[in-house]
Amino acid sequence: MPPHRCADIEATGFRSIMITQAPAALTPLELAQRLEAFLAEHPSAAVLEEGAMLFDMRLARYSVTSEHNRCMLHLWSDQRNLVRTVTGMRARSNSLLIETRRFGQTRPQSLLMLAEQERRTPTARDSSRRQYLQRLQRVVTSHFEGTPESFSTALDMEQSLGPAYARGLLARGPSAWAVLGVNAQEDASTITNAVTLGILWLQACRERLAKKRVVEGLRLFLPRGMAQGARERMRWLSRDLAKWELYELSEDNDELTPLEITDTGNLAMEVRHAFDPEAAMARMREGLQSLLDQLPESLRTRTEIRPRSATEVALLLHGLEYARVRHEPLPGSFRLADRITFGAGRSETELTEETASWLLDLAARLAEDRKPGGNLRNPLYRMQPEPWLESQLRQHPGVIDPMLRGDFLYEQVPALSAADRGLMDLLTVTRNGRLVVMELKAEEDPHLPLQALDYWMRVRTLHRSGELQRHGYFTGIELSQDDPMLYLIAPALRLHPTYPVVLQYLSREIEWQVIGLDEHWRTTPRVILRRRPNP
Repeated sequence: MPPHRCADIEATGFRSIMITQAPAALTPLELAQRLEAFLAEHPSAAVLEEGAMLFDMRLARYSVTSEHNRCMLHLWSDQRNLVRTVTGMRARSNSLLIETRRFGQTRPQSLLMLAEQERRTPTARDSSRRQYLQRLQRVVTSHFEGTPESFSTALDMEQSLGPAYARGLLARGPSAWAVLGVNAQEDASTITNAVTLGILWLQACRERLAKKRVVEGLRLFLPRGMAQGARERMRWLSRDLAKWELYELSEDNDELTPLEITDTGNLAMEVRHAFDPEAAMARMREGLQSLLDQLPESLRTRTEIRPRSATEVALLLHGLEYARVRHEPLPGSFRLADRITFGAGRSETELTEETASWLLDLAARLAEDRKPGGNLRNPLYRMQPEPWLESQLRQHPGVIDPMLRGDFLYEQVPALSAADRGLMDLLTVTRNGRLVVMELKAEEDPHLPLQALDYWMRVRTLHRSGELQRHGYFTGIELSQDDPMLYLIAPALRLHPTYPVVLQYLSREIEWQVIGLDEHWRTTPRVILRRRPNP
């Protein structure tokens, strides 16, 4: 029996599944359906066993099958591999408790799938935040002159400030400093994103105290050993508009360490050598043709074939990768052969005689459901909107800027951690050789400007050192010596309302544009908003 694919989620009554307990006895197909539904709806899920996280599903892959009257769950990542028989499950709010058995064992074991990475109980989380607020106020009082005012972790929807961020004001006569800190129990992205929230808090303080005090700048407090990402970002904030100070706070002894933000050292990045896409296509021609021959014409004619590396070619529909061919060694041999797998999103199943019908089932659903004007409730339509936007820009680069060349468009160069990013990093070039970093986001995100800055500063470093072309990128192009331009691209109605505040505090060294598309970008992208720095 084929595994339940993502497109079947709506038919399973997924939303009711998430808030009610599953039946005591479920068939293998029903178990597979619920697993697929949960993982498709929560691509950032965490998989835990006995309290320890085994898999971050932003980085891992999975396969769920229900053949031979058993529901089989296969999870794998660069760190580990897990195969279990699923015998039952219980759905809770934002989590799924799964009863499993290892091969050859009868004693059941449990896996817990959490919809979000947060593993603390609400009580423990709130307690740690209250304690940190008290610590931050105490440390600020003992290390700096002035009077602490309005320290809080209260939710502030207007300023997009959540309870993870302790903040306040340090006032001294007619002047003051905005203060913001994050405790060590928060996740890494929350800590790094504190720079965005610090900027918003600084602006909020300046607006509130405009006629009373001059708010000189921001003092940001982050956990020891976890401030490098914020340090890199603060290097590119305007010193003409505000003063910026960054500190590491040890929660063991309240020790405070100031960090230098004008020199951030080497930037962490991975730079892969460019490969020849035509050679990759030729290398996997046989496997690719075999895969294409099995697809219905309604899908084959709309499919984009894109080499991912020298040994992998992917098939995509509107940016959603649904099958791939890899040229790799056969088990127990040095001989290379084409291996074909399929599955939407992080799902991956090997193509065999037994699974060929599952591929056809997925293909039919893709052809029907992933198209402009599709059903907004359908997971195959909703999945991976940023790659869909990228696929449109690949076809219509002139819509964004008529000076962009359409023959050079690289993604993830340099590569940054996929777990930390929910946007597409693209690199291209203008007709006069100026590099352009394009950051794509399909949903509202206040962190878009500074996440884009992460990528821009690394491209700038590679360009200035000459490493970009030494790694084989933009071969035959005489690149301008100017720093890259930065384009932030999103549907205009999905641009977070705080983006102008964050961008105004960026250094004038960064030449940026905000480009807003109309809501029909899935059909034909059209620019309806374009914003640049004020002269």
